Amino acid sequence: MTATTGRAPTDAQARQRRSWYWYDWANSAFVTTTQTVLLGPYLTALATNAACPDLPEGQKCTTPLSVLGIPVDPGSLHPYTVTVATIIGAIFLIWVGAVADRSPRPARLLALFALIGSIAGSLLFFVTGTNWALGAILLIIATMALGASLVVYDAILCRIAGPDDRDKVSSRGWALGYLGGGLLLAANFLMLTKAESWGMTTGQAVRWSMLIAGIWWGLFTLIPVIGLWSLRGVERPEVAARAGTVGGSVRQLIDTGRALRALPQTLLFLLAYMFFNDGIQTVIGQSSLYGQRELGFGESTMLGLFLMVQFVAFAGALIFGRVARRTGAKKAVLGGVALWTLVVVFAYFVPERALAALLVLGVAIGLVMGGTQALSRSLYSQLVPRNREAEFFSFYQALERGTSWFGTFLFGLVHQLTHSYRPAIVALVVFFVLGGGLLTRVDMRKGIADAGNEQPAVI
Repeated sequence: MTATTGRAPTDAQARQRRSWYWYDWANSAFVTTTQTVLLGPYLTALATNAACPDLPEGQKCTTPLSVLGIPVDPGSLHPYTVTVATIIGAIFLIWVGAVADRSPRPARLLALFALIGSIAGSLLFFVTGTNWALGAILLIIATMALGASLVVYDAILCRIAGPDDRDKVSSRGWALGYLGGGLLLAANFLMLTKAESWGMTTGQAVRWSMLIAGIWWGLFTLIPVIGLWSLRGVERPEVAARAGTVGGSVRQLIDTGRALRALPQTLLFLLAYMFFNDGIQTVIGQSSLYGQRELGFGESTMLGLFLMVQFVAFAGALIFGRVARRTGAKKAVLGGVALWTLVVVFAYFVPERALAALLVLGVAIGLVMGGTQALSRSLYSQLVPRNREAEFFSFYQALERGTSWFGTFLFGLVHQLTHSYRPAIVALVVFFVLGGGLLTRVDMRKGIADAGNEQPAVI
């Protein structure tokens, strides 16, 4: 099925879009509750307890952990783990893209990867005591599975929405994701604030919250899988048409590299996206750690902040979608990158335990977070050759949410050198400056023409 352009969607397309939106709802609960809010501080606390079991309250642990013989600051364990997951996942996801384009039913692959991720996310319930190593392994598995599922999911966007509809469809998906993530986070917030009255410690409440997020991910994935089950894969792959799904994918990967070199605007967009998205993902992924360890706020305060951010981001994604329809998605994304730069600088100057300043920071992040990511996805979809969506989105997804590694590595390294998260957060400015500068040089019209796609009315 090919999406129509410039016309209202057919009944079948409308149903598929409604089903497609729900995977943002499904996985965002894990991304928000586990990846963004709870796991970073929780894993850091376990690692700190293992390295410095007798640490006085209020003191920072400077005794390193030994990870495969390498000394690692406990406060840097989580960003380094995300870095490792990304490096391994980058290779894996590119291969997944080639396989997905040759799979007869994309929804089946979506179900497989979502199931693996939801199981790994649920098993985080058993990470306790000083067992930080199990938590790191499960985080790597869940992060890779999430990225793989999103390769398939993002590629489907090209097939259910025409060029003029993609900004709207992508923004609605992100908005629904923030709504779902926010609702589960609200339940987790209640659990954490009432943990003692319910006979639980804070650590137990965190573990139950991560378990529920993993189950939520798996259960709600059933909606897009069932709704998109009739969507068929590419009938005749352009490369190695007679080869099998796995065998032919290797030859297809080689051809993808050649195709990217022949699409300089697509390649330039990926390079720009790599930088500014690394900054976005690092800010999102490490903000809970920054708020608790550097600014001195408790878990319940940070949960409340992220709860607010989710609902602000719901509105922000829809607002950016409307702005894009008037100014074009590229200008909207550039504006978002500029705002992210201001957010990082402001975060550096937020005083310790200054709740009002923290709330202002949260509102700013919420407004810019969803729109920048949603419109980046729809922009890139315009630069992808038809029938090769998944393999091209595999490169995109290797750099997508929770899978950046330059940013997390820099964040962890600066903290290890300075024992402070303030210089670590402000160091991320370089990613927004480089990414925004490269994006200004992308000629979207030329890139769309080079990919053989139809030109949207506004870009």
